[in-house]
Amino acid sequence: MEVKGPIDVRIIVEGASDVENISRAMQNIALGAEYHITISSIIPTTNTEIAKKVTSGADILLIATDVDAPGRELAEKFTKILKDEVGHIERVKLPFGHDVEYLDPAIIRAEIKNAIIRSGLISIANIKKFQEMEEELAEQEEEIKDLLLELEKNSTLNEKLFSENQRLSDEKEIINKKVTELNDEIKRIKQSYADIKNEYGLLKNRNIFETFSLTDLWKDTFNEDLDEEEHVYFITNEFKPENIITGQGFIAAPTRKDAADWLKIIRTVLIFYDSKIEVLKEEIDNNNGISSSLLKE
Repeated sequence: MEVKGPIDVRIIVEGASDVENISRAMQNIALGAEYHITISSIIPTTNTEIAKKVTSGADILLIATDVDAPGRELAEKFTKILKDEVGHIERVKLPFGHDVEYLDPAIIRAEIKNAIIRSGLISIANIKKFQEMEEELAEQEEEIKDLLLELEKNSTLNEKLFSENQRLSDEKEIINKKVTELNDEIKRIKQSYADIKNEYGLLKNRNIFETFSLTDLWKDTFNEDLDEEEHVYFITNEFKPENIITGQGFIAAPTRKDAADWLKIIRTVLIFYDSKIEVLKEEIDNNNGISSSLLKE
């Protein structure tokens, strides 16, 4: 078992005469043998800063002041300021108005011994509390370890989930991009198919139908330029009028009048829909026909 050094006891007194009285009272007392303690210093001061410097680290601090009100106030002030600097503080009450010549050293000796005994008893009473606190602290340390371990697991899981979420997000972005590209390709193929179909129709019926320049016939019929040939192709392809074919800048019909009449129908549709031609395309793509609500607007 490790042998620890003696308990360090220091005493604060109010003046130099108190140092002499206490020193005389403690002569021929074997405190080391009786209590395993040593009085390492007796400090005469009423200054708190000096007291803090010379008492810091003591196991037990005895504050020996007069029993009167000023002595009590000084002891309370020292206790408040020095309680965090030393292990334990006890007050020693010196007789008020004492004189070196008449003061009985036995009184001081008894006061000091009683103060030391009180310190020991209080410390013993606190041992159980300290043990309980140590046990509670140990339990809390275990809980903290468990929480840290759980936190580490959750952190690892969170990183995995974040990584997986990022991967899925990247895949979704790639898929959306491919879907957009496929939709564009489908539209292009549809338009190419319509152009080829119209061209084939023109070639097939060249000997049956008359062929006219689409822009020239539009100009002659309406006295205005044709801005969007694609609209003419689109409406013709969707409504599929009998004996009318458009494409490649031409319109084919049995007669010029038939071709002009069809262009008039197309122009009427374009006037109704105006800037909503894209809505018309969408409705036709969805097989909904021309919306009556649009015609009312």
